[in-house]
Amino acid sequence: MGCCSLDCFVYFVLSIALAFMAVSTTLPSPPDSNITKPNRPITHHHHHPLSLNASKALHQSNFKAITTLLHIYPEIFLSSFSSSSSPKTTLFAIDDSSLLNTSSLPPLFLKQLLQYHTLPQRLSMKDLLEKPQGTCLLPTLLRHHSVQISTVDKESRTAEVNHVMISHPDMFLGDSLVIHGVLGTFSPLQPHMDHIPHSSLCQSDTNKTVTEEGEAVPVKIDWTRIIQLLSSNGYVPFAIVLHSVLNMIIADQHKNLTGGVTILATPSLVSLSSVSPLLYEVMRRHILAQRLTNKELASMPDKALLKTLDPYQDLIITRRSVVNSSSQCLMMISGVEIVAPDMFSSSNFVIHGISHTLDIPRA
Repeated sequence: MGCCSLDCFVYFVLSIALAFMAVSTTLPSPPDSNITKPNRPITHHHHHPLSLNASKALHQSNFKAITTLLHIYPEIFLSSFSSSSSPKTTLFAIDDSSLLNTSSLPPLFLKQLLQYHTLPQRLSMKDLLEKPQGTCLLPTLLRHHSVQISTVDKESRTAEVNHVMISHPDMFLGDSLVIHGVLGTFSPLQPHMDHIPHSSLCQSDTNKTVTEEGEAVPVKIDWTRIIQLLSSNGYVPFAIVLHSVLNMIIADQHKNLTGGVTILATPSLVSLSSVSPLLYEVMRRHILAQRLTNKELASMPDKALLKTLDPYQDLIITRRSVVNSSSQCLMMISGVEIVAPDMFSSSNFVIHGISHTLDIPRA
């Protein structure tokens, strides 16, 4: 707990719980709240068997802050139990040291942060390990915000969500609730930030259609519009190459594009023959398999990987300091600068202009 005494820590947790209660009774539900309102008022089930058993498991694993919050104010996490249509919940419990770092943030933000760590589905560690790496889970209790299984290692039975390690898998396993302990928060906590940014790893679920089984279905990408915009705004060579390989992209990627695409367009491509087998590889490397605005890219941590349409060619976010009057930190994508961010945007795509062609993968 660092320099904070036990009394200080208990006071902090109780203050959060009381603040949540005050916020819930005095403010309308935030616009990003995805919690289904029950037909009858919710009462504080301090002795709800499920919350008691889960609190005991959390306490035994030393997650004292979440233990207290779940026991005093279970509605933060268990709201989905009040809806017969979504009775399952997976809670990713934030460790105490990370939760203490949120002590200066507004109570409403903290409530939304915890909703962002709660899924309206039951996922044991076995279920998580069976999902492919890079899978975007169903939206969390915070509407339009999803989380991603960023790393899966079946051999060591470890996994990361939003690049945060699951340190205590299956800490609590119930018929309708699963709790995993995690080593940090799924969203970067920046000074003066009063909202959780849309996930940089999973596109907002406003661009997805989700079936009753929880599977995201492909969105319709307006490729014709993309090519027209590129052609009429100085990206003719790029548009020509995209048009020449479009049929292959559609055939190979149709089922994978559930969250839109991001086009990294360069005004000049390296000299390639129209029959070059590299054309398709080059173009796939310049298209991300999700729609990411410049703001979302900028919020991603350093060294974060970006999945392209080529499953073997990820890009990487890097930053370097720029010596000027404001000492800026320049964001790069695999060493290439975005010179025209958010050049064109729609609900299913966004186009960024980049300074030059990304490295061509070797044949």
